[in-house]
Amino acid sequence: MRSMSDDHTHVQEFFTARAADWDSRFPDDGPAYAAAVANLGLRPGDRVLDAGCGTGRALTPLRAAVGPSGVVAGIDLTPAMLQAAARAGRGRAGRLLLADVAALPLRSASMDAVFAAGLIAHLPKPSENLRELVRVVRPGGMLALFHPIGRAALAARQGRQITPDDLRAEANLGPLLARAGWRMTSYVDEDARFLAMAVREG
Repeated sequence: MRSMSDDHTHVQEFFTARAADWDSRFPDDGPAYAAAVANLGLRPGDRVLDAGCGTGRALTPLRAAVGPSGVVAGIDLTPAMLQAAARAGRGRAGRLLLADVAALPLRSASMDAVFAAGLIAHLPKPSENLRELVRVVRPGGMLALFHPIGRAALAARQGRQITPDDLRAEANLGPLLARAGWRMTSYVDEDARFLAMAVREG
């Protein structure tokens, strides 16, 4: 069994090797990110976290949603991805932080929402990590689990088959979120996008 440090090393190695050309590999994802952000229902002045922000592709639409009075923070485990985000100028849209979703450097109930693109497949301890996201979000706050293509299209791109234990399958994801303190409110898995929305209970 791999330790959490092994998981971190694997994730960092995977994304470090891909950071420099990540955006150029997926140049058409912008509208899908903006549409997913819109589903959060953010208002001017809200505080939002982009968990596993990568090169920061969600930061600009998140900033547009919360306005100049809002707070946007992007956290990622891989320095090279944050460096790519900074080179792309996305640090102007939100604060970039090197951090782990297992131990976020944020106060409890300090955020109105969390946006997480492609994150769940890389969580070493999904239940615990989703509980940490619950901790930093106020009661009634929202979570968006997003990917710019659906599960089947992503599996085909990676040359693999979807298995019944896929965490993103609706039958698996709903109970996983519930155990962590989220209630799934909507679920879409189409070729063009994956988007599961949840609200923090309590």
